[in-house]
Amino acid sequence: MAYDKRDINSTDEEVGPASPPATEKHPVKWYRSTFYNALILGLCNFLAPGIWGAMNSVGGGGLEKPYLVNAANALTFCLMVVSCFFGSVVVRYIGIKWTLIVGTMGYAPYAAGLYTNNRYGTEWFVLFGAALCGLSAGIFWMAEAAIAISYPEPHNQGRFLGFWLSFRVGGQIVGGAINLGINANRDTAGSVSYAVLIVFIVLQALGPFAGQLINSPERVQRTDGLPVKLRIANSPFFEIKAMTKLFFSRNFLLIVPLISQAVFTESVMFTYLSLWFSVRARALGSFLGGIVALILGNVLGAYLDTKRISLKTRTRSSFAIILALQGAWWVWGTIIVTEFKRTQPSYDWVDAGFGCGFALYLFWVAGFQLNYMFLYFLVSNLADDEEEVIRISGLLRGTESAAQAVSYGLNSVTIMASVGSVYLNFGLWAISLVPAWLVVKDIGATLGDKKVERESRVE
Repeated sequence: MAYDKRDINSTDEEVGPASPPATEKHPVKWYRSTFYNALILGLCNFLAPGIWGAMNSVGGGGLEKPYLVNAANALTFCLMVVSCFFGSVVVRYIGIKWTLIVGTMGYAPYAAGLYTNNRYGTEWFVLFGAALCGLSAGIFWMAEAAIAISYPEPHNQGRFLGFWLSFRVGGQIVGGAINLGINANRDTAGSVSYAVLIVFIVLQALGPFAGQLINSPERVQRTDGLPVKLRIANSPFFEIKAMTKLFFSRNFLLIVPLISQAVFTESVMFTYLSLWFSVRARALGSFLGGIVALILGNVLGAYLDTKRISLKTRTRSSFAIILALQGAWWVWGTIIVTEFKRTQPSYDWVDAGFGCGFALYLFWVAGFQLNYMFLYFLVSNLADDEEEVIRISGLLRGTESAAQAVSYGLNSVTIMASVGSVYLNFGLWAISLVPAWLVVKDIGATLGDKKVERESRVE
């Protein structure tokens, strides 16, 4: 089935395949629908990276000082670069569904490493768990990104992304609530209770079972009647060459700085929370930060699906607003951490001056979610076919992992953890603006609407 080559929502200069008519509705079974699959994908995200984020959002994996866990996270993300790059090869042999399931299996050992260190002082298991997490998490990240880009109908892409990523911050909210309940009376610095980490281990161990519930691509039913095509049929050597070629393509290289500045922030904000706030304030930050991110992420998702506004305008305006806000928060952050480096505070929520520094953390969390969502929306408009969706998802997550490996590695060093990483992230933000704009300005214009194009082709 093919659609007209002119987008009914585009301006005269925006020519490309049209989205399926809004009135065209095909009957679907609820357990095959894109909403159902978004729910299951979100549940997997909640139990794996969501709980991982919950542990780190309380600052330094819940440990008293963030340096060991930052080094462990650097190892995790280094290994994720490798596993992301070879993700399409894994999909070639076991399919996208089982790639997702296998990808959830390394998260529980990571939580177990934090538990043994928190309770018994064991350090080697932290690094061992981080290594297992890195090997599996890379293919999980690649698989979930490919599913999130390919499964939904074009008119539901933004909402699917917002709903799915709500579960990632949902893990942070639940983790923060659990931690807040257990540590509500701890108004000083220190590590969180190991009882929190036991809960996290149990939740992450459920990840592979949740993955069993997701539909494989050929079983998904969409309201526009189009099948989901998400497979790899080429040899491993072909895939390695194709991944390398795609990485060095003009459009992907231009957004590498944008990807880097977006995810570099994670270690910066978690380390910031660990260094300058009490245990219960860190728990409150994890809880409230997740709520703020959840709300704003879904607002952005709904906006990205607004067909009354052209794809070009939606893309450009989202880019301008998100990056402008990010710049304002880096100015704010630079001023605050410079002051904190001099005064060495440990703020509790009853202390004077708590609100200014704490609000910055909430804004950083919100900015991370908005940047994250926008990146998925952006790369979904760069892939030409279903195989390239898998490749570009792997490259997106691999590039994210490389930036996060550097970020966590630098934040394992005292001076970088306190102020240096904030300054560096500010610089990365500034460097990313012009190259990213060269790609963003073409979405919905010379690049058309890639998602609609690849899905409207006749087999």
